[in-house]
Amino acid sequence: MAAPLSPARLLALSFGGMIATGTALLMLPVSAAPGVFVTPLDALFTATSAVCVTGLIVVDTSTAWSPVGHAVLLLLMQAGGLGYMTFSTLLAAALGRRVGMHSRATLQEGLNLETREELLRFAGVALRATLAIELVAALALALWWAPTFGAGRAAWLAVFHAVSAFNNAGFSLFPDNLMRFRGDVVVNLVVVTLIILGGLGFVVLQEIVRVRLRHRWSVQTKLVLGATGLLTAGGTAAMLLLEARNPATLGSLGWGEALLAAFFQAVSPRTAGFNTIDIGAMTPAALFIVIALMFIGASPGGTGGGVKTTTFGVTVFALLATVRGQAEPVVFGRRIVTDVVARAFFISLTAFLAMNAIAASLLIVEGRDLLRTLFEATSAFGTVGLSMGLPGTPLSLAAGFGTGGKLLLVLMMFLGRVGPLTVAVALAGRTRVQRVTYPEGRVLIG
Repeated sequence: MAAPLSPARLLALSFGGMIATGTALLMLPVSAAPGVFVTPLDALFTATSAVCVTGLIVVDTSTAWSPVGHAVLLLLMQAGGLGYMTFSTLLAAALGRRVGMHSRATLQEGLNLETREELLRFAGVALRATLAIELVAALALALWWAPTFGAGRAAWLAVFHAVSAFNNAGFSLFPDNLMRFRGDVVVNLVVVTLIILGGLGFVVLQEIVRVRLRHRWSVQTKLVLGATGLLTAGGTAAMLLLEARNPATLGSLGWGEALLAAFFQAVSPRTAGFNTIDIGAMTPAALFIVIALMFIGASPGGTGGGVKTTTFGVTVFALLATVRGQAEPVVFGRRIVTDVVARAFFISLTAFLAMNAIAASLLIVEGRDLLRTLFEATSAFGTVGLSMGLPGTPLSLAAGFGTGGKLLLVLMMFLGRVGPLTVAVALAGRTRVQRVTYPEGRVLIG
């Protein structure tokens, strides 16, 4: 009997299977709007973007797809956000099957958890919490939009955008994304709340609800909340500072609306992909900040991508420990073991190299300018969906790419969603126990 696939390989194959299924569904004639032909490549790109909860678009979401196509996108976003293995584990439990250690290991891989205990119960809590949060947010948006769009249309728009926001997908049924709601406090706060809750991760949300005293929170929760708060506050300040005099973005807005737009655009790059200002009109300095936020991304166990806030945090603390001459970094009074530090640096370096390799390949294949290409590649890796755009259209820059460029971004989105470490382990196969200890070698560094 063949040995079961490793959790890493099973997770990668699961996402690949979802993408293939989504592509097939989007290629059905009933999925496209009347009179619209969607090529197989564009269907593949859209399915990958939805499953990997990215939001980059090569066809206009609002006009290219029929209601059936929109429903397919919604299901792909939900499945990709929660993770295929969460659903499969719940299905096995519902059918009365025993969830073995291998299935638990796979779920652990997908949610970036540190232990295998109570994973089945956790999956059930995650699913119920997701549906409850999305339902409450959809109800709020539906009531707010009903006077403008009518009850039926408002309800569908609310459900679609609630699912898209909580899963950090960034797909919108409006041609201008959410720019028309730039000064709408209700829409902004509902969407931002969904983005943050989805990006924090179920582990953190569950601990916040159960453990009321902050000093009893785990290092994981403290690090996630601390990094999220600092990145959000710093990003908002940077957006205000760098875009305040730009008439094409914040310069023409009143103080309150500018603050709201800056706050929204500081949250969205990690890793939702919605925008309320014209990304292509932002200054190069502000775009650099957005690229950095997209690279860092959301938190482990959440619905977003990127290298994750904890990876970024551990890396920063490890660098500070090295400067101070400490053997191991200390975070909130707890030391971080060497294995975790090594994984953090591995993920960061692998992600950085992969992102730049894809960007360099795009520059060769597509021949476009550096900033736009790097921005698109980072957005794909971080599964963000923000784009400087294809001039004269509501589409992402990728819409103007040829077959090679689009396939490179498909690969980048897949790598960003599954995770560099998972992909590396999946390609490496079974790990071998090191039975030989080699003599120590000395290398000059720096």
